[in-house]
Amino acid sequence: MSAELADCVRRSLNRYFRDLDGQEPHAIYDMVIRTVERPMLEVVMKQANGNQSAAAEILGINRNTLRRKLTEHDLL
Repeated sequence: MSAELADCVRRSLNRYFRDLDGQEPHAIYDMVIRTVERPMLEVVMKQANGNQSAAAEILGINRNTLRRKLTEHDLL
């Protein structure tokens, strides 16, 4: 599964660079993290039936970190 996800990210980034059409890339790290993080949080919260403690466990992060990320993405 992680190889499939990595391939998807790789293809998307290659397309991003191709589509820049001469423009200078910037802040790619933040762009990728923010793009991936929100749908990941949405799916995990759904899998955990909205239970933040369970979602934090699934993600392998602290519950307070999860709450902060949910707030950052307007998911609370």
